[in-house]
Amino acid sequence: MHEPSSLSNQFLIAMPSLRDPNFARSVALVCQHGDDGAMGIMINRLSDYRLGDVLTQMNVRSELAQVLDAPVLIGGPVQPERGFVLHTPHGGWDSSFRISDQISVTTSRDILEAIASGNGPSHAIVALGYSGWSPGQIEHELRENSWLTAPADNAIVFSTPLDERWQASAALVGVNLTQISPYAGHA
Repeated sequence: MHEPSSLSNQFLIAMPSLRDPNFARSVALVCQHGDDGAMGIMINRLSDYRLGDVLTQMNVRSELAQVLDAPVLIGGPVQPERGFVLHTPHGGWDSSFRISDQISVTTSRDILEAIASGNGPSHAIVALGYSGWSPGQIEHELRENSWLTAPADNAIVFSTPLDERWQASAALVGVNLTQISPYAGHA
């Protein structure tokens, strides 16, 4: 099986056999992948927080109900106290890393201040923590049938309901996850 040299801007979709509670039925957008390993943000796990909670903790004010009530996702088990914003690349936000022509990730406060005032990017999701893989770990997990990969899709990242993202991501490559056995095997 040929493995792509970089999985950046790809979805990692947990196969039904993946039982790790951190990643079962998850979809992660791979932000960076190279010789040093990989970093991604899960896009389908709801946290117990709302954006208003995060803004209050950062002493950022907002009067906008849609901002205060916006969901905050669990981006992964690594550094769960750190916030990440996946956003459409619009504006000159500090510390933004371009994943593709359509999507970037940042950890900067200025984007949250812009969102709080209603001047943020047209699409953004906030996540706490990230998912990280050591060098060669994703490749190993792919060989073990833990993950399915698919090209990232902005509609899934920003518009598809959270509870539909796992199936919708797999459907990008013609896979119906409900028809796959939860047991992995090798011939």
